[in-house]
Amino acid sequence: MRRAVCPGSFDPITNGHLDIIGRASKLYDVVHVAVMINQSKKGLFTVDERIELIREVTAGFGNVEVESFHGLLVDFCKQREIPAIVKGLRAVSDFDYELQMAQMNNGLSGVETLFVPTNPTYSFLSSSLVKEVATWGGDVSHLLPPTVHAALVKRLGER
Repeated sequence: MRRAVCPGSFDPITNGHLDIIGRASKLYDVVHVAVMINQSKKGLFTVDERIELIREVTAGFGNVEVESFHGLLVDFCKQREIPAIVKGLRAVSDFDYELQMAQMNNGLSGVETLFVPTNPTYSFLSSSLVKEVATWGGDVSHLLPPTVHAALVKRLGER
């Protein structure tokens, strides 16, 4: 069985993330979406809320499993016998950092990293930018799956 992981914080998951996960789901039998737990950062959504949203918006792919992880991604991969990490690249600036991470991960465990160029429609998109624009009242509905957009609007309204 061909397995890969798409890691990230997904706070919240965007259409850009969904595009990469969807494309990976066509290449692999199982795609694990690994939601990072970073205790030093306060996310807008809890890890459990992010997992629930991701499961909802990826359900149509049929081969995506979503769970959280804490620590080294290579340990997550080893525990689940996942030989590949799939990462989206938005710009050349992403490549420098991601190449270093890929080389480190391979050196630590032999896990390979596959880079997928982001759809140009989403080349500027990040969760941080979406949250910032939405916080100031900007319309980000076209950048998020509808259920995620609704959850974002609700959460920002609670603040």
